[in-house]
Formats: sequence, structure tokens, C-alpha cells
Amino acid sequence: MTELPQKALSIRQPWVWAIMHAGKRIENRPRRFHYRGPICLHGSLYKPKEHDIYAVDECLDEVFPDDRWSVCEWRPEIMAQNRGGIIGTAEIVDCIEQSDSPWFFGPYGLVLENVQPVDFIPVKGALGLFDWRTRMGL
Repeated sequence: MTELPQKALSIRQPWVWAIMHAGKRIENRPRRFHYRGPICLHGSLYKPKEHDIYAVDECLDEVFPDDRWSVCEWRPEIMAQNRGGIIGTAEIVDCIEQSDSPWFFGPYGLVLENVQPVDFIPVKGALGLFDWRTRMGL
């Protein structure tokens, strides 16, 4: 566990699923982030609603127009995803205010690179960047 980044960012399903499995590389946020560097991706406890799943589905239509890869087909996997813990790592390389990407809704977007899965580690989440090691076992 010591080789994992200290900071984590909690992200709701199905958006964190899209980061891990569908190439989503922009994470929308309401405020500008100044931090750049490695983070752990935390799947929040939030259980996705139907409108969340359909929102990701619309993005997938734009990202993969020829494949018609529907997130609705992946609904059972998304609903069963581990929530309430660390599920991957990434690197924040930029914070943008505009993009042509269908994943960007703004007002700010964290640009993610080097996304990698990790074995699930149960951790209580928090708002913003947080030190996940201090929240284990809570």
C-alpha cells in the first residue's frame, strides 16, 4: 500500500467506471484544482441512479459512435462495482475550463493520464483531495 499515492479523489459511479473502463479522461469539478500529480481513484458510496447511467450512455454514443457501445449493457457490472474504496490510480496533469470532449461538462475538468486499476481497498471517502490512509477503518 505504501507505493500508492497519498492523495485520493472520490468519484461517483458510473463516472469512475467510465474512467476505469471507457476511456473517460476528464473528471468534471465545480472548482479549479491546482494540484498536479498522482492520485488514487476512490469509488464513492453513492449508488448510481438511472439518470447517471443514461448520462454516461450519451457520452459513450459520442465517443464510440460506430460501436454503439451502450453503458446500459454494462449496468449489472456498474451496479456491482466496489463502492467505498480505492479502485485505481491516475495522474492529474491539467485543469481545463473548456474542451470538445463529450466527457467535459465543466465548469472545470481535471485531465487524467496513466489510469491503472488496483485491488479494492475499503476506505471512507471525503470531499476534495484527501489522505486516504487516515480514513481506513473508519
